[in-house]
Amino acid sequence: MIKGKLYIVPTPIGNLKDITLRAIEILQNVDEVWAEDTRTSGRLMKHLEISVKLNAYHMHNEHSVVHQATKKLIEGKNLALISDAGTPGISDPGYLLIREAIQNQIEVECLPGATAFIPALVQSGIACNQFTFLGFLPQKKGRKTALERLKNIEHTLVLYESPHRIEKLIQQLLDVLGNREFSYSREISKQFHETFRGSLEEAQVHIQTATKKGEYVVVIGKAL
Repeated sequence: MIKGKLYIVPTPIGNLKDITLRAIEILQNVDEVWAEDTRTSGRLMKHLEISVKLNAYHMHNEHSVVHQATKKLIEGKNLALISDAGTPGISDPGYLLIREAIQNQIEVECLPGATAFIPALVQSGIACNQFTFLGFLPQKKGRKTALERLKNIEHTLVLYESPHRIEKLIQQLLDVLGNREFSYSREISKQFHETFRGSLEEAQVHIQTATKKGEYVVVIGKAL
């Protein structure tokens, strides 16, 4: 029996025109698409005029469905894995299925495409030749320890934060790291995209009256 192939397909983080021609081709031709939210992905498929079976694969069910998806791959079905926005596995579900597929000698291919932290890092103006991507810091337990560890990293730091915690994060970074080069981007590629560039102290003032909406990509540079 010839096994199927698992495609990791990035989807737009905002502007739907950012999807690649190859991503569309893969989504048109796979047997099934496993999506973080079938409602969100359903709207994308409708926009692309693609009719394909959608299955739910998200953080609340991935442990229970990963073997189901792997079984289909072993049986010869080609599957695509997508998240609500960006590249699966980058602060999104995907790792467990990818690992299981590899362990079962199933071919896995990740297409190049959208992810939020790369454009935010590049357009920040902060050195990006060497950086550490941290994803989301712990919300409560372990957050202080995670922040303290950042003091020992000498190159650029990149992390994600929610609009509900961005103001608190800026204050915590100032308290732990002192004043540094700083940038954030939110709503990347969308109509109300915003990028702030300055210092942490300047960001602390700016964020008090700024619109707080969308996922933030935070970029932290050297000490000032």
